[in-house]
Amino acid sequence: MDLEGRCQPKLTGLRLIETAQDNGLRMTARLRELEVKDLLYLCRFFGFSSETFSLAVSLLDRFLSIMKIQPKHLSCVGLCCIYIAVKSSEDEKSVPLASDLIRISQNRFTVSDMMRMEKIIMEKLYWKVKAPTALHFLRLCHSHIQEQLAAER
Repeated sequence: MDLEGRCQPKLTGLRLIETAQDNGLRMTARLRELEVKDLLYLCRFFGFSSETFSLAVSLLDRFLSIMKIQPKHLSCVGLCCIYIAVKSSEDEKSVPLASDLIRISQNRFTVSDMMRMEKIIMEKLYWKVKAPTALHFLRLCHSHIQEQLAAER
């Protein structure tokens, strides 16, 4: 519970994304949704866990809520978020090469671009990767309901 308050995306930043007009120059909720779908595709392709996907989305939202990025940089940001999530929640042997992630996602940036963006994301998030996610919340609710049902029996 203590971590949750410190690791939530900034609401003011998310509201800016929600209200932005889709003119190709600003981040919008639709662009964010498309990027989340790309993250899901990559997680499924590589067989990453639900925790990894949830953490990647959390990192993406936290970063987007504090930084104004241009839509052309979103794919690099998203790929870095999944790369950070994979490195922090998957087995070391499951971590793909950055070049493989770039190739499979058909993006047009280099490993160097990705490493630079990863550093920016980590700095802006104060190197705090592990954070409560929506999946953590759902699992807590599920266990609470299970406990209630067990107590009623």
